[in-house]
Amino acid sequence: MNRRNMLIFFLIAFTIYFLTNLYIFLKGINAFPPGRFRFWYTIIFIFLASTFIIGKILERNNSTIFTDILNIIGGFWMGFMLYGFLLLIISDISLPVLRLSRIITAENIAGFKKWSFLITLVISFVLIFGGFINAVIPVVKKYNIVINKPAGNVKNLRIAAVSDIHLGSIIRKRSIRKLSDMLQRAKPDIVFLLGDIVDGEIGPVIRDDLLKYFTCPKCRDGLLAITGNHEYIGGASVTIPYIEKHGIRILKDEVVTLDGGIQIIGRIDRDGFRFNRKERLPLEDLMKMVDKTRPIILLDHQPLKLEETEKAGIDLQLSGHTHNGQMWPLNYITRMIYEVSYGYKRKANSQVIVSSGFGIWGPRIRSGSRSEVLLIDITFRGN
Repeated sequence: MNRRNMLIFFLIAFTIYFLTNLYIFLKGINAFPPGRFRFWYTIIFIFLASTFIIGKILERNNSTIFTDILNIIGGFWMGFMLYGFLLLIISDISLPVLRLSRIITAENIAGFKKWSFLITLVISFVLIFGGFINAVIPVVKKYNIVINKPAGNVKNLRIAAVSDIHLGSIIRKRSIRKLSDMLQRAKPDIVFLLGDIVDGEIGPVIRDDLLKYFTCPKCRDGLLAITGNHEYIGGASVTIPYIEKHGIRILKDEVVTLDGGIQIIGRIDRDGFRFNRKERLPLEDLMKMVDKTRPIILLDHQPLKLEETEKAGIDLQLSGHTHNGQMWPLNYITRMIYEVSYGYKRKANSQVIVSSGFGIWGPRIRSGSRSEVLLIDITFRGN
């Protein structure tokens, strides 16, 4: 991504962040009469609203436990920004209606503002707390599919696929150990990591060498991975070698053939171009490297242009990236953006599975989806 585009992106993001916080701040300051409360409210609000930005700036230069704490607090604050904004907007919209119906009068409008803000705090806390509990209890999502192609003597293949781990200041040792335990219990033949293994800045990952806690002793065919957009954010020249140093092979527009002639295509993430100005290979070029009479599994981080998958004759595509919106009601937005934002879909002879991901970005909150590991049992049929 060139400097001009990066500057534009950050200006837009910061403007949205600032205006959202300003709106919530003003609603809170106007909910109570002048006094000591307003002073402490202002101090606490500015601190909480600043933690995410300060944490990211400090983390870029020197990752510490302190920056981890700032990022954790900042993440929860972003959750409050979403729900606080939505609930306060509903309050603002309902106020004229209530005044016209004379349920709210000039005498009790101050009370309405006070209680609408307090109720916003309570509901937001409940949603954030529930979303946090949901985020730290990952599940195994199982699929049983059939591919009507022969794979030699291999009749069945068990795949564990994990997308969007987002190792960093929030997803750390405990989470990666839990993931390793889940994979050990699943006993897959092979594990695919579908991109965004790290969260962006590699500093928090290297500081405690987080990937050393990732193991899969029962995997027969090992670990294969692809890049996600976040592998490029913190610098692919450092991030990718770190991942590969831990025995994880990252496929960069490559094809790997397993026993039985099962072919795995791993694509570079489409956002790699924004950071290194190098286009990934077209899918039709990658298809020239495979035997179309044998099973073909495509690993592509972002589930875009699925018509190309169908046209190419891919048997199974595995993707992530969407988080299934992560927090309600953002899952409705991802459904509008992606043909498949989560789950399974068949397109002619091609099958697509999109995971909601194991980790999170920003808030450790999942109120619109579950953290998950995919467990896919494939049966091969054909002569």
